Amino acid sequence: MMTSFLQLSFALVIMLLAAKFAGYLSMRLRQPAVLGEILVGILLGPTVVDLLHLPFLDPSLKHILHDLAEMGVMLLMFLAGLELHFRELSQNLRVAAFSGSLGVALPVLGGWGIGRLFGLDHRAAIFLGLILAATSVSISAQTLMELGRLRSRVGLGLMGAAVLDDILAILLLSVFLATLTGTGDWLAMLGILLRMLLFLALAFAFGLWMMPGWIKKVDRLPISQGTLALAISIMLTYGLAAETIGHLAPITGAFLAGLLLGRTDQKEKIVEGVHTLAYGLFVPIFFINIGLSVNGRQLHPQMFWFALAVIGIAIVAKWLGAGLGAYVGGLSLREAVQLGAGMISRGEVGLIMASVGAPYQLVTEEEFAVVVIMVLITTLITPVLLRSLFSAHSKPSTTAVPHESREDA
Repeated sequence: MMTSFLQLSFALVIMLLAAKFAGYLSMRLRQPAVLGEILVGILLGPTVVDLLHLPFLDPSLKHILHDLAEMGVMLLMFLAGLELHFRELSQNLRVAAFSGSLGVALPVLGGWGIGRLFGLDHRAAIFLGLILAATSVSISAQTLMELGRLRSRVGLGLMGAAVLDDILAILLLSVFLATLTGTGDWLAMLGILLRMLLFLALAFAFGLWMMPGWIKKVDRLPISQGTLALAISIMLTYGLAAETIGHLAPITGAFLAGLLLGRTDQKEKIVEGVHTLAYGLFVPIFFINIGLSVNGRQLHPQMFWFALAVIGIAIVAKWLGAGLGAYVGGLSLREAVQLGAGMISRGEVGLIMASVGAPYQLVTEEEFAVVVIMVLITTLITPVLLRSLFSAHSKPSTTAVPHESREDA
């Protein structure tokens, strides 16, 4: 019988080597590395190999790997924030506002319509719409970084829209659950909104006025990797505060931490350290874990048409809503189509939203399996769509607005 540490070591060896090999094959096939990493995760998951249920592995191992995967997605979003300039992002707020708003509204309406069409009651249909409103931009951020497009107008608008999407989705879900339990009153809803605003105010106040001084002082001290340790501590604190104070996803806090740390003189040193740590260990585990959470055997044949409809409306409604919002916000038609495609992925956010409904009996086991498949398909299709949509314009653009100086690019 292997000790728990040896079991973890065994799983990590398999996952890391499989992720890197699959990512390499995916790149050779002119696809994003993330696609191969997720696909090999499916092969290692309960659909085929069922790695985590081998006889000599403790079932509790999956919880440890899940936590490591959560660290991976936080580091990924932290890096995305570090790669962006605060001024560039603020100049794309109009795009983010329209894209984030319509990118929530259309999926909610579409999900509700599909739910009613397939016989779900009114509450369950609304909840399905709320699940489809979620967006997990981590996959898109990784793909855009691979393509060198994260700081393009599309990338900047996408990141801003994703933050607004997170805020709106959480607000709508809170209102819905409060109404469901009969405790909904406008004071409670106002309280949730005020907590979000409080978190954002505290995050920006600390990040703009105190964080640069702290980082500069620690960087001068004779401490091994002290700057990196402080940066990661700030990222984790922002993630913790985002959920406990603002009722937002921890990845939103990690992104804001990266965005604010990106203004410091120590940015390059932080990026170098975080990049090595993230892509050497945590990020591959995150992508593999997405596949490990998928069990294709749970999808019964009688749910096929429902699953097909949910997947279809998840893709079309988010793409159309976010893309239309981006176009109204000022992007060209081509850029709007690219941004809309980048918002399709639901990732872990969609699964979290679905799991919230379990105590309220809003999602059956079969419907949850459909949601998992939807999350998988939207996660897989997003990097493929982005690469293909950007392929006709292969020269990377690091320009957020036409007149920004080369010095800030």
